[in-house]
Amino acid sequence: MKFKARIYATIVALSVLVPNCPAQSQVRFEPVSTAGTSTAPRGIELPFPRSFDLSGGNAMIYTPQIVSWAEQKHAVAWAAVSYKSATAQQPVMGVIKLEAETRVATEQRLVDLAPVRITEINFSTLPREETQKLSIELQNAFQRGNRTISLDRVLAAVDKSNIMPGKDSKGLKADPPKIYFSATPAILLGFDGEPIWSPIKDTDLKFAVNTNWDLFEHVPTKTFYLRYDASWLKTTDVKGKWAPATTLPTSFSKLPDDANWTAVKQNLPGKPLTRVPTMYVSVEPAEIILTNGQPAYTPVQRTSLLWVSNTESDLFRDGATGPFYYLVAGRWFSAASLTGPWAFATPTLPEDFKKIPVEHPRSRVLASVPGTDQAAEAVLLASVPQTARVNKNEVKAPEVIYQGEPDFQPIETTTLFRAVNTDKDVIRHESTYYLCYQGVWFVGTTATGPWSIAESVPDEIYKIPPSSPAYHVTFVKVVADENAGDEWVSLEYESGYSGTMVDWGVAVWGSGWYYPPYYWYGGYYPWYCWYPRTYGFAAWYNPYTGTYGRGAAVYGPYGGAGAFAAYNPRTGTYARGGAAYGPYGSRGFVQAWNPRTGTYAQTRQGSNIYGNWGSSYVQRGDDWARTAHVTNRATGTRTSGIRTSEGGGMVTRKTDDGRTTIGRTGSGDVYAGRDGNVYRKQDGQWQKWENGSWNNAPSAEPRNRDNPTRDQLDRDRSNRIEGDRRSRDSSTYNPSRSTRNNSGSYRGSGGFSGGGFRGGGGFRGGGGRRR
Repeated sequence: MKFKARIYATIVALSVLVPNCPAQSQVRFEPVSTAGTSTAPRGIELPFPRSFDLSGGNAMIYTPQIVSWAEQKHAVAWAAVSYKSATAQQPVMGVIKLEAETRVATEQRLVDLAPVRITEINFSTLPREETQKLSIELQNAFQRGNRTISLDRVLAAVDKSNIMPGKDSKGLKADPPKIYFSATPAILLGFDGEPIWSPIKDTDLKFAVNTNWDLFEHVPTKTFYLRYDASWLKTTDVKGKWAPATTLPTSFSKLPDDANWTAVKQNLPGKPLTRVPTMYVSVEPAEIILTNGQPAYTPVQRTSLLWVSNTESDLFRDGATGPFYYLVAGRWFSAASLTGPWAFATPTLPEDFKKIPVEHPRSRVLASVPGTDQAAEAVLLASVPQTARVNKNEVKAPEVIYQGEPDFQPIETTTLFRAVNTDKDVIRHESTYYLCYQGVWFVGTTATGPWSIAESVPDEIYKIPPSSPAYHVTFVKVVADENAGDEWVSLEYESGYSGTMVDWGVAVWGSGWYYPPYYWYGGYYPWYCWYPRTYGFAAWYNPYTGTYGRGAAVYGPYGGAGAFAAYNPRTGTYARGGAAYGPYGSRGFVQAWNPRTGTYAQTRQGSNIYGNWGSSYVQRGDDWARTAHVTNRATGTRTSGIRTSEGGGMVTRKTDDGRTTIGRTGSGDVYAGRDGNVYRKQDGQWQKWENGSWNNAPSAEPRNRDNPTRDQLDRDRSNRIEGDRRSRDSSTYNPSRSTRNNSGSYRGSGGFSGGGFRGGGGFRGGGGRRR
């Protein structure tokens, strides 16, 4: 497919682009009490109507009514306008039709309309010449700013049937992983292949580098010890029976004093354990369903479905005796019993799954039900690329270190070769080498460089199949640059690079393929390189970020889950704490992630892959949406806003001397009719602006097939109400508390409340990646 160079996706948190006109003209102030008020949530879009100062007067633009959003690149909208000339006593009302190219900040959930063209304008009471002048002035005013709209407002209005995936990742797999079930405390001890053990310097202990738990071997006694939160278990056979460890070898007190072992040392010698959890051990991709006692069923309103409400897993049953449906990594699996066998079920889900109410505590699953609006939106967001301009004279490639001589293996179905003994993505095409790192392509004439920014890459790279660990690089492209020949190169990546892919009509987590790790024993420490895994992280969709998160530090009510230890080929040491770096980075759910992000994984928390460079030499395409407020240099004020259900808004302004003013805008419940007239809803009745006043609008009543205006107004109003609600929910979403529980619903108050569940420990980080 052709990537969309004008579309942008971005980092975490909502933001606003504040109008450029003087603060005093932004709203009509009505003083209200500040008692009991609090700081507005971060990143609220400014409310409508918005004010534009023009040479001949002032215009107020009401909330645009989105008509279409072709390829998420070109928007068409109608908007009602109030215009008051400098000499007029009263404003006049009219309608404009807008067309604009769009830039999208998906995680900030903003759409920028630029450039804006006014293709139609209708002010019945203005002379033609004045109308034409107003059109030109409004169009110019839009170019100066005040043109940003909430992504949620756009999504609420877009016809979901027109949403097409930008890159359908055919070839993904949906073979079920091993799925365990327990109604009592249990642990899933997952290995990335057979256990790989690394010595710990100056001790007689080893630790397992390829598991999601703190697992040690005491070499003299050949006894294994596992940290279970603040307690310890032991066994002489990892796959055998485990028992409480009443004492630990003195070797544990000699663990190095560094961040890798902080959590372990904080839980020495450990608390007594009276109940041993069931231990499930797997060397292949696996998931676990844990219920707090026997499954508790809660009917799903207006369906035959039952929600299993006492588990953190997304688990449903079709009737009292029907099959179970389990959602993980964006894929549905079904089984007659919770003990299996399980089969892929996304294409054959019962129709009732489409009827799950958005108010349901787990309505996030709608994003994984083909044919729903939520699934269409998830596909759309997964297809929006994140962009950057990279200075080819300043950006330096990372050092590529191989374990021994470079070892290149063929990539099936292509003429390419992939380096397997390095932690970087290096691909050979004929006699040229390509390095993809942090969403940037580099090129070199040898496997070790020197590297320079690639201004193009071979088409053959985009034929790499999902069966290859290098598949994710196919989502990174060099974009044709309008200023070819200068010192900048434009690049973009879609979310497949960081794990979210599209197939079966939904967005899913991971390719579904298992990529065995590369490891080699040739020195004091084993060389271990692991690849992204689809299963083992309980990946789930977060409707507030439009991305996948996972159970990072805590996996289920009784256990921990995390990534694996990361080997640094330069220092020859391991950095544990991979659990802190889930699919969306160090904050768990909100950063772009790749297992090979190296140093940049920790340099700038909360930023996307391009932002992780932390350099002015990589200019992100979403920089226009990075701030949640702006200082008006002319007045020294800072403005933020919040929507109200009536379509108006609450605006807070703070001056440099510390004074705070709060005011409300006027009513924003005004609409542009496709017939060129302006309407509003008042006391349940549509009214029309005619001859300088509002009158009941018989032309908009009653509803019938010969009256498209009324139907369209009702649809626009419904879309606006839904957009307002979604914008409010998104703005109050707190990514720092984004767990599997509290972001389970498309409604802001959803979430799991089945008391008493807490994380049992496991490989929960023990510190950051230390490179």
